[in-house]
Order: sequence, then structure tokens, then C-alpha cells
Amino acid sequence: MNLQTSRTVLSSARDVVILGAGLIGLATALELADRGASVTVIECGRSLASASTAAAGMLAADDPCNHESLRDLSHLSIERYPGFLRRIEQLSGLQVPFQTETTLQYIAGGPALRLSEHSIDPRQLAVALLAAIGSTPIQLLESTRVTSIQTDASGNRLRLEDGSSLAARAILYATGAWTSETSLLLEGESLSVSPRKGQMLRVRISPSHPLQEVHRSERIYIVPRTHGPQAGTAVIGATVEEAGFDTAVNQHDLDGLRSLAAALIPSLGSIDDAPTVESWAGLRPATPDLLPMLGSGLQSGRFVATGHYRNGILLAPATAVVMADLLEGRSPAVDLSAFSPLRFHATS
Repeated sequence: MNLQTSRTVLSSARDVVILGAGLIGLATALELADRGASVTVIECGRSLASASTAAAGMLAADDPCNHESLRDLSHLSIERYPGFLRRIEQLSGLQVPFQTETTLQYIAGGPALRLSEHSIDPRQLAVALLAAIGSTPIQLLESTRVTSIQTDASGNRLRLEDGSSLAARAILYATGAWTSETSLLLEGESLSVSPRKGQMLRVRISPSHPLQEVHRSERIYIVPRTHGPQAGTAVIGATVEEAGFDTAVNQHDLDGLRSLAAALIPSLGSIDDAPTVESWAGLRPATPDLLPMLGSGLQSGRFVATGHYRNGILLAPATAVVMADLLEGRSPAVDLSAFSPLRFHATS
């Protein structure tokens, strides 16, 4: 699809409608807008209110627990992250600093590894990204529900809950943990994504035990905040639970996280030394094989960018560029075959 050509075909219609205003949806919208596309983003709730701001913010491209299939996409994202943050700053006037530069990775039964790896504060990113989106021609519709989607020879028409409609040449699903529900709007399109709950807490760090790098094992991570409004604290996470869309926090689970963190950094075991600032739970979007869905859907003009599970913050810039390439009919810079949305559909 040539997005420039599509404007003349559809006149006042949008080139792309993105369903979902999380980090993946908004990053892709920004990339498309920078390439000259007209974009509308539809969000049934508030932008960046779910997994995008619940995350710890590690850019963990070399985490040994990551699936091998993610390596090229992860490294593309790391290469693009500085430019992604600069573009947001240019548009918003808000800087999103790296919080840390190294990670101490604990290996079971072996020595710890020190990785060159950044982290960011997703809440800082959210504020800056929304301001950046607001300075572009991107149309962002919050608290807006799509009730039906029809397709004909000219493209797609989305009908909204208020009775209005919107035409688009292409639709991109970026609805995270809610993708399975959203895909029911489309006849014949079924996208298997389920929520995986993650509880987390943020604690105050004693000035006598400052933290400047991430500490991570297979079961726990501790991510310091060194810049911005959360400086002097650290995020500890996270549980992995199949609990549907429940986002309640449980003190027993939080105590378990603190205990695991204390095994790496003993001072975190003391509520006096590391008092709790806040706790919360987010919903990660998980596919059956825990790899993202990136590519075309079953129907023409339908695209999917979801299921990033625990790597949405890391993979956002790369996802934006590869999805923009696909929407323009270009070959992406990395092989996406392992992430095909069609891989779960039975073949005859």
C-alpha cells in the first residue's frame, strides 16, 4: 500500500486508523505521520493508561531470558531509541532521559553479568509522547468505541458508538491485552491475545544505599529511578499471573517480590530502609507463544501490532518502523516471519 497514493483515492478519509493508544499504537502513529500519512488513533479509554505506564522501562535487548527470535528486532529498537526520544523531545519540548546505563544480570548457578543496557521511566515517556502527538496532525480520539467495521473495494469503514463513521485505507490493531475482544468486530478475524497480570511496587531508596544500575534475575528485577519526579526510588517487579483483567494488588504477593529483591540487595528487605511508595498491577498482552504479532491480518488492509508481552517498552521504536514499512508496502529491515499474526491459524 502506498500511503501517499491512498490520500488521492480516499480524499478526506484517513490513510490509517490505529485501534489502541498505548505506546505501540502512538509510536507507530508518530512514525507514519513523519512519513506523511494521515492517521487517526482510536482509544476506548485513556491513552497510555494500561501496560505502557505500568512497566518498569528496561530496554533489555540482551536479557538471557528473551526468546532468540526477538534478537534482531530488539537490537533494531535499541539502535532507534535515541532518535525516537529526540523526535519526541523536538515535538514536545520534553526530555525523556535514560535512567540507568548498566544492568547486573544474575545467572542461576553462575557469575553475574554486567550488561550495557539503558532503562527509562515509562511515565515520563508517556507525558512527552502525548505532548508530541498533540503537536502533529494525528487525530487522537479517546473514550471512543468502534461498534463495527465493514470492508469494500475502497477500503474500510469504522462505525463509532456515537453513530458517526470513519473511512480508512488500512486498520492497525494495537490494542494490547484487549486485542482478542477488539478483533471480534471483524468477521473471520480472530487474534489470540490474553492478559498476563503483573504486580509491582516502588520503594524509597536510602541515601546510604544508592542504586545506579538495574539488578535482575530470572525471577525479579529492581529498576532505579535516577532522574525526574521518581528519583531516589526503585521499581521492584513483577508477578506473572493468569488472572484475566483483574488489576487488584495483593500484599502477600508484594511481600514475595520484596523478599526476592532482598536476596539480591539485602537493604530492600527492610520496610524502614526501603519504605513502599506505591504499588500497582498491569496487564501484559500475551500470545500463545509469548512472541509479538506483527504483520498483515487475514483480510486486506488489516494489520496487527500487538502481543509484545514483557517487551513493549523495548520494542516500540522498532515496531513503529517495521509496521510503517509494511503499511507502505516496503520490506522491513528485519525478518518478521516468526511474528506473523497468521501463525496460529490452522492451514488446510
